[in-house]
Amino acid sequence: MPTSRSTSGDTPFTAPAPAPDSASDSVPAPAPAPNAAPTSVRDYRSDLTLFMVIAFAVSWLSWGAAIALGGTETNEAANAPYMLGAFGPLVGALVLRVRRRRRGEPVPEHVVPFRPAHLLKALLLLVLGSATVLAAALLASRAGGPELSLDVGKDAIDDFGGPAAFLVGMLVSGPLSEEPGWRGTAYPRLRQKLSTFRVCLVLGVTWAVWHLPLFFIDGTVQHDLGLATPSGVLFVASNIPMAMLVTAAYERAGIAASIAVHFAVNATMILLAVEEPKVQAMILGIQTLTVTALLLTHRTGRRRS
Repeated sequence: MPTSRSTSGDTPFTAPAPAPDSASDSVPAPAPAPNAAPTSVRDYRSDLTLFMVIAFAVSWLSWGAAIALGGTETNEAANAPYMLGAFGPLVGALVLRVRRRRRGEPVPEHVVPFRPAHLLKALLLLVLGSATVLAAALLASRAGGPELSLDVGKDAIDDFGGPAAFLVGMLVSGPLSEEPGWRGTAYPRLRQKLSTFRVCLVLGVTWAVWHLPLFFIDGTVQHDLGLATPSGVLFVASNIPMAMLVTAAYERAGIAASIAVHFAVNATMILLAVEEPKVQAMILGIQTLTVTALLLTHRTGRRRS
C-alpha cells in the first residue's frame, strides 16, 4: 500500500482504503459446494450399453442363423450370416459415432487420434504381435510340441484362394470388423473411469463371451477345437492377454496399431495351424509377459477432445 508523510515530516500515515461502491462488493463469493463432481468427467454408461447390445445382437443373431443352417462346413448358405456376425462391433461403433455427431458431443478424451507417425509404430507392433506367436511355436516345438512346417502355411493360403485373398480375408474378418468397436469405441469410454489394466480385463472377458457361439458353428476354428477341451479352454482364456496386447498397441499408435496387431496374431496362428494345447499355453504365457512389459513402460495421459 503506498504511504505518504505529514507536512512536518515526522509521522507517516497510511491512506484509507476506498469504500465499497455497492453492498454487493462487501459480500464474499459463495464457496463451491463440497464433493461437487467435476464437470469434465462424463458418464458413458448409456453409450457402452448401446454399443454392447448392438455388437452382441448383430453377431449372435447372425451366428445363430449360421448354426441353424448347419454350419459353413455342410451348407454354403451359412457363410453369409457367419461372415456378417463378425461385423457386430463395427456396426455398434458406427451407430455411436453417428449419434455422437448428431448430438454435437465431443470425442471421448481417451480416443487416440490418427497421426502419420503412428504408421511406423503400427508396423513395428505388427512384427511384435507376430513374433509372440512364432516364438511360442518354436519354444513349444523344442519342448516336444508339433514341428513347424511351411506346408501347413501353404495349405492355409490355398484354402483362402491365394495370397491376396488370404491377406484380405484375415484383415477384414477380425481386425477391421472388430477393432473400431472394441478398441476405438468401447476402450475410450471404459477408460474414462477405469485403469488401463481393468479395461483390458473387462474387454478380455467380454471378447471371450462374444466368441462363444463360434464353437457351435461347424467349419470354424473354434468348432474344431471344441469348447469342452483343453484347446477350447485355452482359446477362451487367451482372449484376455490378447485383449491386453491389442489395447497396448492402441494406446501407443491408435486404431491402425490395434488392427495391425490383431491381424498379425490371427494370420500367424492360421499359418502355423496353432491348435495344440502346448502351443496355445506358450502363446498365452509369452503374450502375458509382452503385455506386462508394454504396460509398465507406457504412461497414458488424458487427451483433449
